[in-house]
Amino acid sequence: MNMEHNIGSMDRTTRILFGAVTGLLSLAILASVISLPTVVSPLLGVVSFIMMGTSVTGFCPLYTLLGVDTCSASPQ
Repeated sequence: MNMEHNIGSMDRTTRILFGAVTGLLSLAILASVISLPTVVSPLLGVVSFIMMGTSVTGFCPLYTLLGVDTCSASPQ
């Protein structure tokens, strides 16, 4: 599998912010700060992990399957 970067800088920033927010929501549910079913917490945790992981590596496997590349959309 070819793991060339396919996530641009704006996409990366958005993923970091979204990952941080979902991670904080996950922790808030576990701490009973937010009243949602507990099963939502691990789901948000997984989403957070995926968003952070793809932003760090600069590679999104789903983008590869869909033929999306936001690197070329980034300002040089």
